[in-house]
Amino acid sequence: MARPTNYTEGQADLICEKIATSNFSMKSICEQLDIPVGTVLAWLHREPTFQEKYARAKEMQADLLAEEILDIADDGSNDFMTIVKGDQEYEVENKEFVNRSRLRVDSRKWIASKLKPKKYGDRITQEITGANGGPLQITGITVT
Repeated sequence: MARPTNYTEGQADLICEKIATSNFSMKSICEQLDIPVGTVLAWLHREPTFQEKYARAKEMQADLLAEEILDIADDGSNDFMTIVKGDQEYEVENKEFVNRSRLRVDSRKWIASKLKPKKYGDRITQEITGANGGPLQITGITVT
């Protein structure tokens, strides 16, 4: 059973290192280290140094997740499987594996876009034009 733990720089560094170098959730990391998640969340609220380290670790994790996307997308080793019907062998798409790979990629894309939105988020632009695509006309405003 995990027990409450006092904040130490060593534990904070270990947690942040595991976050930055893996795709594990904080919950999984806390279970591995036998530290209650609630304790780590409390540290995030009251320890400014830990807040900064944690934020950097999550940004690094976003980059790691982006790299994993390439590995998952490029791995076609299980995309097909052989089935036997009677005397015949057939190569068919392994839909379960392909769908699971798609889910893994989509999950990593979404998380990376939230952790590091400037780099991995969607870019939204807005353009305002006047009538018939011309310049915007503003009337009735006086500047004094």
